[in-house]
Amino acid sequence: MSSETSATTFGGRRSVPPNNSNAAEDDLPTVELQGLVPRGISLQDYLNVMNVHLFKERWDSNKVDHHTDKYDNNKLIVRRGQSFHIQIDFNRPYNPNRDLFRVEYVIGRYPQENKGTYIPVPVVPELQRGKWGAKVVMREDRSVRLSVQSSPECIVGKFRMYVAVWTPYGIIRTRRNPETDTYILFNPWCEEDAVYLDDEREREEYVLNDIGVIFHGEVKDIKNRSWSYGQFEDGILDVCLYIMDKAEMDLSGRGNPIKVSRVGSAMINAKDDEGVIVGSWDNIYSYGIAPSAWTGSVDILLEYRSSESPVRYGQCWVFAGVFNTFLRCLGIPARVVTNYFSAHDNDANLQMDVFLEEDGSVNSKLTKDSVWNYHCWNEAWMKRPDLPVGFGGWQAVDSTPQENSDGMYRCGPASVQAVKHGHVCFQFDAPFVFAEVNSDLVYITAKKDGTHVVEGVDSTHIGKLIVTKQVGRDGMQDITDTYKFQEGQEEERLALETALMYGAKKAISTEGILKPRSDVDMDFEVENAVLGKDFKITITFQNNSSNHYTISAYLSGNIVFYTGVSKAEFKKETFDVTLGPLSFKKEEVPVRAGEYLGQLLEQASLHFFVTARVNETKDILAKQKSIVLTIPRIIIKVPGAKVVGSDMVVIVEFTNPLTETLQNVWIYLDGPGLMRPKRKMFREIRPNTTVQWEEVCQPWVSGPRKLIASMTSDTLRHVYGELDVVIQRRPSE
Repeated sequence: MSSETSATTFGGRRSVPPNNSNAAEDDLPTVELQGLVPRGISLQDYLNVMNVHLFKERWDSNKVDHHTDKYDNNKLIVRRGQSFHIQIDFNRPYNPNRDLFRVEYVIGRYPQENKGTYIPVPVVPELQRGKWGAKVVMREDRSVRLSVQSSPECIVGKFRMYVAVWTPYGIIRTRRNPETDTYILFNPWCEEDAVYLDDEREREEYVLNDIGVIFHGEVKDIKNRSWSYGQFEDGILDVCLYIMDKAEMDLSGRGNPIKVSRVGSAMINAKDDEGVIVGSWDNIYSYGIAPSAWTGSVDILLEYRSSESPVRYGQCWVFAGVFNTFLRCLGIPARVVTNYFSAHDNDANLQMDVFLEEDGSVNSKLTKDSVWNYHCWNEAWMKRPDLPVGFGGWQAVDSTPQENSDGMYRCGPASVQAVKHGHVCFQFDAPFVFAEVNSDLVYITAKKDGTHVVEGVDSTHIGKLIVTKQVGRDGMQDITDTYKFQEGQEEERLALETALMYGAKKAISTEGILKPRSDVDMDFEVENAVLGKDFKITITFQNNSSNHYTISAYLSGNIVFYTGVSKAEFKKETFDVTLGPLSFKKEEVPVRAGEYLGQLLEQASLHFFVTARVNETKDILAKQKSIVLTIPRIIIKVPGAKVVGSDMVVIVEFTNPLTETLQNVWIYLDGPGLMRPKRKMFREIRPNTTVQWEEVCQPWVSGPRKLIASMTSDTLRHVYGELDVVIQRRPSE
């Protein structure tokens, strides 16, 4: 086939090429004539459009009523299903009895009315709910003011606007004018919109709040950090539309929040589609920025747009933070959630198999599943007309590249309600989310003769706690009960059995039989550990029988990624314990700072595994615990005035608490509405030395705001600081 013919072939059933780019344009003709215009007739004698006013300033009712006044964007931004005002100035007074005109909205390159990409808006006597229409609300001299209402199912994106006037000889249309471009977004305030949320405080939080809190750390030592979503910052809305263009998402699907959130979950990660962020969990970040250094989404999204290539590097909270910006910016209510002890079930059998050697140490070759100390994903609020009634509301969506879904690394939207009740047959990816919060932890000894013995099953370890930020406050809200019934309840067993019925779990993959409980109990505690300091581990043994026992115990300390994958063993200790009848014994093992400091990772997370063998009965006792070291903070101060439009001094301080010099230190500073993200490098910071950095900025948003700082260096990361500030309005002149 020649190249000329292939260029115009759109494949079998298609007469029009795919319309999958908001940025691509085809201009509508300014004149559409039905035959020749008779000599002596000038089309200028008919109604002509001189000017169009969109009332698009931040203080205009269009932006205030549509809750789009926070966007740093000089175009008109409205939410679908809700009316807005425009004014058209003609060359003479408009006469409704003989003049006929209409407003037209167009998106993409090949506009078609049946696809919703070409929208002729008729002038009607009364607006009808749920339908496009324009009503004349005022006629004054040569001007007409219209109340225009969009459909609550309209495509979300940037539309081009035209005004078309009918004449006996054809249509005269205004020229393409970028000044009249109009963004139309999802509308959680509109009852007919699929993302309608009926609580005003929740809309304020999940759509309009541009600063969030992300929880990390470990379930017994929860840490939090602020994240600047920055969904209203200059250029961010355009980047969100560009992301859908980059995914080649058909424009006709962009009004459906199910499709938009699914495309977003694939595009926020760069795996397989040149998406926004490259994930890296190997602690080597020489070609980019360490995940812990980011203070928010704005830098990442703007860099992605300007470079047109993925940004390095992210981990789960970075993917979740950026995905939250994408969803909130487009108008889909969204929040970041954290699941403590999150299962990554590689073989999808709803059990996490931990294989042990006969001496009790972990067999890393056989152990394929991993338990993440925590994992962050997102929830997006929407109706689910594709599922039975009752499964709308919060949907889990996850952009961290973990598993393939329909050929791409993405996850969701999965109905949280369906996950709770075990209805994992409903799309999308509900079995994977169910496993993340409901798997059993199974300890199995792999014997030298090839047989496997189940040493113990822990059905309460996974999905220990699921949290998100409180509405209107920075505290933590426990939402575990939205994902699962309480452990041991009848409903919980029923949900599990339902999931089994739908094939989410395979039979236990071990021939072994569960061993009877041992006479000896073992536990251990790790004292609160501060980075750079020594600490101790206390192991306790309790003999509940009248027998004498001797115990051989083994403690392994590992530097682990927060994903549960071990990097290096830094501590190995073996010891023997003799237990008399009904006795109790404690063993203390000291951990020196020098043992762990040299190999610390991104999250400063240490994992301890204690196994003990009761020599007389051959029983194996196994326990594991993770701790997160307490890390120093960055101090932020604002000593002077805090007023919109006036200089504000910000001072950032950091003291090196270690006994070694920190090399290649970068400090990042961000404050949405206060300053653009900035960074500064310090070549080195000597032990116990304080560095100071002063910046001057001019806030442009009043009210409660946040300054957020982070620090990264060759040996110390995940250092944060933040400061709440209240910015005063500019005194009225």
